[in-house]
Amino acid sequence: MTEALVRAAIEVAREATAGGDVPIGAVVFGPDGTELARACNSREALGDPTAHAEILALRAAAARYGDGWRLSGCTLAVTVEPCTMCAGALVLARVDKVVFGAWEPKTGAVGSLWDVVRDRRLPHRPEVVGGVLEAECAALLTEFFATHRR
Repeated sequence: MTEALVRAAIEVAREATAGGDVPIGAVVFGPDGTELARACNSREALGDPTAHAEILALRAAAARYGDGWRLSGCTLAVTVEPCTMCAGALVLARVDKVVFGAWEPKTGAVGSLWDVVRDRRLPHRPEVVGGVLEAECAALLTEFFATHRR
């Protein structure tokens, strides 16, 4: 089941490279498994440092579901471990579960460098499943950076 969620995020991530963005994709699923929103990284395309795939997907899902911002019962699937900003947004949106592909040892905030989502001081702590289809998700990044950093 978690593999299907990450596969959906991989599909979206491939769209990011068309705009020159790092290929990261995120999809929010409702409690019944219905897809609520999907987004790819769009920092370059939008000229917005907060336009990470997770943030854009959370915004779109919140507009469709719940009381306008709470995403209780929802799952977010993303190709790469969320950063601090995105991890904080997941907590504040009350997402129940985060499923991600590749670990991000340099900026990851869901278990690698930090573990924002499981900080006991916070009022909400989503379940985390990491490393799902890790090799496929990491390959997206490796291929992208091989052609963009020489």
